[in-house]
Amino acid sequence: MMSVRSFAGACLAALGSLCVVAAPAAAQNYPTRTITMIVPFAAGGPTDVIARIVTANMAQTLGQSIVIENVVGAGGTTATTRAARAANDGYTVITGHMGTHAASVPLYPKLAYHPEKDFEPVALLAGTPILILARKDFPPKDLKEFVAYVKANAEKVNAAHAGVGSVSHASCELLNSILDVKPVGVPFNGTGPAMNALVAGQVDYMCDQIVNAVPQINAGTIKAYAIATPERNPSLPNVPTTAEAGLPAYQAQAWNAIFAPKGTPPFVIATLSAAATKALDDEAVRKRLLELGSVIPAPANRTPEALATLVKNEIAKWTPVLKPAT
Repeated sequence: MMSVRSFAGACLAALGSLCVVAAPAAAQNYPTRTITMIVPFAAGGPTDVIARIVTANMAQTLGQSIVIENVVGAGGTTATTRAARAANDGYTVITGHMGTHAASVPLYPKLAYHPEKDFEPVALLAGTPILILARKDFPPKDLKEFVAYVKANAEKVNAAHAGVGSVSHASCELLNSILDVKPVGVPFNGTGPAMNALVAGQVDYMCDQIVNAVPQINAGTIKAYAIATPERNPSLPNVPTTAEAGLPAYQAQAWNAIFAPKGTPPFVIATLSAAATKALDDEAVRKRLLELGSVIPAPANRTPEALATLVKNEIAKWTPVLKPAT
């Protein structure tokens, strides 16, 4: 049987049409009906936004609708458990991320799934740098003042997040561990609702993916103290890096990717992977993702094999950081 990688490559070489190379007959017939894409958070958050942008293009390539189903709860693990238990026929997949497929492992000792054992990696969609954000009237004017203020008021300030194990939770746990503080955590059913609370001034600060924050920062409805990457992001050229702002130890970037239930046939994985790669090469898709601050992965980093390696490495990276928080 043709390997996933070679089949995906053949699909991409098919001049933009559905793959019709010499493959099993079933491969040529997939998909024949609507595909459900589970998003493990409320609508409007970064994972939801990225999933909708990419799958709209994928649906055109596949010739079938892809319906987004937002399933909230438990930092994304409720939806991810559901996806792991879905039929492995390619008609139910999930857009997961660093939280659901890495940080959840150390944070949930009784996790009902394992990212490496219960899923087939399909395609990496986007990298999403992390920003340190606060309500617009939060007293600190810059990151150095923020660090001093949070340390002095650790028992009074609160930090919003999308649930234990979410990217916003894990990335702020890393920040809090560096600052050696334990603020009050305020969980929401996604970073969309968490951002709404931050804009409304109902919470003090949060660590969030750039996709969720660019419109609000540009509108002046929240503060952005720094971006946790080595270089500034083109979509927010005036926001300094954490190194520039005085906290070089804090580096964090999340990611979003498509996964299918374990045992999904290789030709299905290859078809979905090829459609995702084609979407990421589309000019309109790239423009939208880049406007939101996303980092589009190079073709070699989008493959199922590369995604499997990423998940393995991310679990190893986040386990020692988050294990003490359980």
